[in-house]
Amino acid sequence: MPTSRILLAFLVSLQLLSACSSPGSDEYTPKPKGFNRIDLPPHRYQQLAAGHPYTFQYSRYAKILRDSSYLAQPHWINVYYPALKASVQITYADLKGSRQLYSKMLEDARKLTSKHEVKASGIDENILQTPNGMRVAVFELQGEVPSQMQFYTTDSTKHFFRGALYFRTATANDSLAPVIDYVKKDIVQLLNTLKYQ
Repeated sequence: MPTSRILLAFLVSLQLLSACSSPGSDEYTPKPKGFNRIDLPPHRYQQLAAGHPYTFQYSRYAKILRDSSYLAQPHWINVYYPALKASVQITYADLKGSRQLYSKMLEDARKLTSKHEVKASGIDENILQTPNGMRVAVFELQGEVPSQMQFYTTDSTKHFFRGALYFRTATANDSLAPVIDYVKKDIVQLLNTLKYQ
């Protein structure tokens, strides 16, 4: 009798152990990380209010904020997206016909983009031709960089207009990809509607 109880206990234990493992279950495969779903509104635009030597269309979901940094000049602004924690920082300089100032602004724009080379896995440079006949140098930066897109346009005698996209969040750029693409489309609209006053 005691032997049959021992045998029964052994068989029950063996069955419990075999139920916990199945063929191929010795390999553990973690589930991929999920990302939050981001619902983005349709693109809608409004005209920048007067008061600057330039005008353009920007997103209805963004606010225009004056640049508050200590280096800021009068026509430096931020196109700020509160819901996305994103900003397109716009700087502007009146070149006043100075070739020296033009060269300095061009060099500064290149330096500000190249600062990201340390973290960037790639920087694509393209020239965009706008409907108004302006040529815009556009830099798209890949990798975990603080600025995913930068651009500038100039007529080399009077106007130098520069911008950079920044996100105020610690979220990785691959998670932000849909939002980055969304704001990039708004930047293209901004550039395609850019006019000097």
